[in-house]
Amino acid sequence: MAGSLIQVDTETVTSNVSSVSLTGVSTNDVYMIACSNIFFDSNDDMKIRFTVSGSADTSSNYDYAHRAMYNNATMGSTGAENQSSLDTNQSTGTSGTNSINLIMYLFNFNNSSEYSFVTYNNVHRASSNTRTGFFAGGGLLTEAQTTDGVHFFLGSGNNFANGTFTLYKIQS
Repeated sequence: MAGSLIQVDTETVTSNVSSVSLTGVSTNDVYMIACSNIFFDSNDDMKIRFTVSGSADTSSNYDYAHRAMYNNATMGSTGAENQSSLDTNQSTGTSGTNSINLIMYLFNFNNSSEYSFVTYNNVHRASSNTRTGFFAGGGLLTEAQTTDGVHFFLGSGNNFANGTFTLYKIQS
């Protein structure tokens, strides 16, 4: 069936954990990650790294850019090069009313001669400034190597308190 999703990996968080990894990218197909109702034990930013043989690549070879839209502020843009991770949201809070919902597409992950990259869209509510935000952007790891998944963690070392993270292969 064209365009169908095949579930590869899923993690459901119901009590505090410091990180979540989804692995299993093993073909040159496009993959998708869906994250829903993610919130933390303390306000924080969700960041990602790509995995190599199941372990997070912690090099400073990540570049990203995204456009941010807010319900009570002007639109903004941000980005950075040579980072140790990709930033995916503004400071998000500690309940379902301050959660993140995200869709991310993974490209070139199983290709050792190309850079792995992602595009993402998310909606979230920041508890620190009580506003709803939407991020649209992407990032890449500027190393030509095979990557097999995505590692989610929080920028200030807090914990995920809730959420469902699912990796799908897009069957063409």
